Amino acid sequence: MPQILHEGWMILAAVLPSIGLLFLFWVILKHIVEGDRRERAALRAWEAEHPKAEHDDRHDDGDSFPSA
Repeated sequence: MPQILHEGWMILAAVLPSIGLLFLFWVILKHIVEGDRRERAALRAWEAEHPKAEHDDRHDDGDSFPSA
């Protein structure tokens, strides 16, 4: 029995770092996706409150550089 228990701990010790990294990757990815979702919702709310025509003060002639 002690031999099986020893092998079990060795297997667990070998697999545990990979499981930890997988969990860390999942948490980070989850926060990235949730942050993106919140940012998109905030942007939609801001655009709904501020129509584009109201804030289009500059006259764009198609040139991306300011004329000298």
